[in-house]
Amino acid sequence: MCTSILYSPKDNYFGRNLDYEIAYGQKVVITPRNYQLNYRHLPTQDTHYAMMGVSVVANDYPLYCDAINEKGLGIAGLNFTGPGKYFAVDESKKNVTSFELIPYLLSSCETIEDVKKLLSETNITDESFSKDLPVTTLHWLMGDKSGKSIVIESTKTGLHVYDNPVNTLTNNPVFPAQVETLANFASVSPAQPKNTLVPNADINLYSRGLGTHHLPGGTDSNSRFIKAAFVLAHAPKGNDEVENVTNFFHILHSVEQAKGTDEVADNVFEFTMYSDCMNLDKGILYFTTYDNNQINAVDMNNEDLDTSDLITYELFKDQAIKFEN
Repeated sequence: MCTSILYSPKDNYFGRNLDYEIAYGQKVVITPRNYQLNYRHLPTQDTHYAMMGVSVVANDYPLYCDAINEKGLGIAGLNFTGPGKYFAVDESKKNVTSFELIPYLLSSCETIEDVKKLLSETNITDESFSKDLPVTTLHWLMGDKSGKSIVIESTKTGLHVYDNPVNTLTNNPVFPAQVETLANFASVSPAQPKNTLVPNADINLYSRGLGTHHLPGGTDSNSRFIKAAFVLAHAPKGNDEVENVTNFFHILHSVEQAKGTDEVADNVFEFTMYSDCMNLDKGILYFTTYDNNQINAVDMNNEDLDTSDLITYELFKDQAIKFEN
């Protein structure tokens, strides 16, 4: 399960928590402009926009979990098992596998409006990358430098693209149902509540933060969606890059999963493996991992983006503790 957000204080920051029980050797991966993108059903792209994100690399192919491109468009894929459905090849459309969708969109689109146009003629096919890497059912959050985002879902009723008014996405249920549940928490507030329960009684407001008393705190996808939407909506807007990157990670960490709290099989627990924050305006990827709270960063503009080979950096690192004495 995962949580993804778009935060826009001045620059626009896009990223996610990746919550899972198994790591697949993900790295920070830059796909330069001249890396050859091969597709199952579409012509090869020899030249395209450069992109960077967190990815598994299999047979020299980037299987991105999330990424941005050099034009400031970002995308993250989140587990969508249950409602999600891919389809057989449709000769009347452009057929793209789910593992190709991120490079397919980032290679040629600059904005979410470009994405909407491209998806209007796209079919996501039910094909695995290999027998060792089966199909993963996902839906996707996309954001750009306008500060707006969309959700892409392929279900039994077809491919749907939804404008996202809260710039937040988790997992099940389908996105319209997630948004509908927000109405149940419309009165949640950072402010102390007024006594409308028994107005004539003197009720002791015994604690700070009672305005958030009914805010969900579970690790389930709907609870994380509601809490992340609330924290994002009330997050301060910083004055500089460091402050805003710090704010971004605090938003994500408000819904992170600690080991031992979400059992997905007998004595097997899902947890937040990494959190990343990508500045769409500057092309910088910041990240933390479960075992290393230090914020690390990779700037795609410090690389030669006109090369043809993947550029990788290690994601998972040992904890870095700074001793003061």
